[in-house]
Amino acid sequence: MNTVQYAAEIVKELQRSVALISEEKAQELADRIRNARKVFVAGAGRSGLMGKAFAMRLMHMGIDAYVIGETITPGIGPDDLLIVGSGSGETQSLVAMARKAKQLGALVGAVFIRPESSLAGLSDFGVEVPAATKDQTQDQAVTIQPMGSLFEQTLLILYDAVILKLMEQTDQDSGQMFGNHANLE
Repeated sequence: MNTVQYAAEIVKELQRSVALISEEKAQELADRIRNARKVFVAGAGRSGLMGKAFAMRLMHMGIDAYVIGETITPGIGPDDLLIVGSGSGETQSLVAMARKAKQLGALVGAVFIRPESSLAGLSDFGVEVPAATKDQTQDQAVTIQPMGSLFEQTLLILYDAVILKLMEQTDQDSGQMFGNHANLE
């Protein structure tokens, strides 16, 4: 395959993955964000980068949003929401973080591949993303892409779709959101 053919296959994989996401669960994620006092986003590695992009868009919407691990992130508490993106749902630092957030009275939402994972079990609600985990073998392959790429890409698309839903629900557009965009660049 050439590069463009690979890109076309990736788009097909994304279409299949996105089509299997529960609309009800995705809507619940949007609703929980709207009802939260503050929103905290976490993930490890590339999933964490998708979470950072999501937190930035939430901030552009005027939502009090933070990325776990940044120096300006405040404490979490009741009426707050922690959203964790983890394909395996077993990353120990994220599982421990979810457990601690619940102890502090926050709601925990998760986006994961495995509904039987530790993170899914700890969460108050979750969205299952049908994708391959980073440790898939060739005979298990549901994707031509390496490791967790399909999950991470689908995660970003889900997060962007939630932003669009929130924009619709709050009657915001890109022009209004641009008012919160960085302006010291």
